[in-house]
Order: sequence, then structure tokens, then C-alpha cells
Amino acid sequence: MTTVEIYQLAIKLGIEADLRGQASVREHLRYAKKQYRQLSKTAKADFDLEKLTNPYADSRILVDLTRGQIRKVLAGIDMEGPELLAAKQLGDIDLVIAHHPEGLGLAGLSEVMDLQADVLADYGVPINIAESVIRPRISEVSRGVSPANHDRSVDMAKLLGLDFICIHTPADNLGARYLVDLIKNKQAKLKRVGDLVKLLSAIPEYALAAKHKAGPTLFAGQADNHCGKIAVTEFTGGTSGSKDIYEKMANFGIGTVVGMHMSEEHRREAEKNHINVVIAGHMASDSLGMNLLLDQLEEAGIEVVPTSGLIRIKRN
Repeated sequence: MTTVEIYQLAIKLGIEADLRGQASVREHLRYAKKQYRQLSKTAKADFDLEKLTNPYADSRILVDLTRGQIRKVLAGIDMEGPELLAAKQLGDIDLVIAHHPEGLGLAGLSEVMDLQADVLADYGVPINIAESVIRPRISEVSRGVSPANHDRSVDMAKLLGLDFICIHTPADNLGARYLVDLIKNKQAKLKRVGDLVKLLSAIPEYALAAKHKAGPTLFAGQADNHCGKIAVTEFTGGTSGSKDIYEKMANFGIGTVVGMHMSEEHRREAEKNHINVVIAGHMASDSLGMNLLLDQLEEAGIEVVPTSGLIRIKRN
């Protein structure tokens, strides 16, 4: 597989696992194409054509030196200067794969957050309410990443002669889909929040993370609380959503939220609205989604070297 083929596979797998469903993702792409057709010639020149085929603006090919077949990749959660230098030092790395976005992917982080509103709608929160709550947060995130040195690591990869891609939301989609399906299959046994914590803790990535005090944790509620409706809503879609959403979740019947990470401000709002919160763990959750992608690469004969917080578990 080439760098482009690996990237295209990641986007394909992300679409297949997307919690919105593939039909909704295709509609999203059709809407992007419609917007593009309506632009003036001048505006089209500045349009990001990647949006027409890739619904995940936080996932990009950052450097492609057209090496041909990729034999060995260095993969991790945060792949920046030190990791790129390590890749060069190893000497036989053909491609560096980052999970967290860099370059154009970081600049486009806020553009994937609309996904959160659609996921909430599937859990019963009316789409007009979900959108109105999430959009101020999208603007906040956009402003927050705007001053960042987006291309710092990209420039280093170019200097070192390394192919470099970042795969964010597609990998998070894979992890979210894995958990949604698992929870559905075990729903009858998940009466109380403690049961949910135990279920997550049995997943290998989380079991290993727990040994480093970074496993699943109850952030709000009590272990003997009833779960009610369990929603995997804070697992994909860029970054943390709006703290104002928890009142709406409670009003529309959500009892327990599963997320990767949560700020103290968000936790207080969830607790105030009587929502149980189980935080699975950031690095372990990122690892889960990345592992499901990396398994596919290994099946294609590519060697994977994990680093930078990636808890490598093979399921093939």
C-alpha cells in the first residue's frame, strides 16, 4: 500500500464506522459539493477540495514524498518533533501516522464537530437543539486553534524526508462504533453504572491503561446508580462539546454518558443535571480506534511500530 492508499483506507473505515450512518455521511458530502458548485470562480480557487471526498477535516495527508510501497510505519497519538526525529533515527520508517491532528488537520479540527449534533439527535435530542448548543462551542474551538503553529511538525517531517499523515476522527469513529456495538450487545447486563465501568475495564486497552492509573473512571454519579439510557456521545467529533448540552440530554432521557475525557466544568454541569459520566480514558480510547485501523495495515503486510502513548493491541 502507498501513503495515499493507507489514507484512503482510513477515511473509508471511518465512514463505515460513523455513528451517523453511511447514508448521512454521503448526504454531508453531497451538501459540500452543492456548496462548491454555488461558489464564484474566485471562491472556488480557495475552496478546500478535500471536503468533496473526505468528511473529516481533521485527517489529512501532511507529507507525501511518493515513496511507493509502505513497508514500515511509526504510529502514535501525538507525533511531533521528538517522534519524527526518532523515526529518522530508526532509519527504516516509510511513514509516520499521527492520531491527533497536525497541519491542515489541526486547522480544521472544529469542522468535524457538527458530527456531535447528529449523534445526539440519534440519541433523542432534537437536531435543532443539538445544533444550537454545539455551534457556539465550534466557534470557540475554531478561535482556539487559529493561533497555533499548525505546520511546525509538518515542516520538520519535510526536512527529515518522512511521509506524514494524521488520522483523527476516522479512528475515533472506529473506537466509538466498537463501544456502541459492545454496549448494545451487553445492554441486558448493564443495569448499574458500576456494571458499565467493569465492561469497559475488561477491554484490553483499558485494562492496560488502568495499570498506569489511566483506566475507566466514574466522573459523575455513583457506581450503584442505574444507567438509564447510555450514550457514547463524547468519543468522536473533534474535541469536547458544549457544557450546556447536559441539561438537554437529561430532558430527552439520557442517563449515562461515556466519554474519552472531560473538563471539570463539563463534569459539574453533568452532575448538576443528574447524568452519570464514565470517562474511559483518553490515550486508551485513542489507542482503541487506532488499533482497529492498524490491524488492517498489518493484514496488508505493513509492519507497525507503536510509540507516543499508543497502547498497541492486535485483534487480528
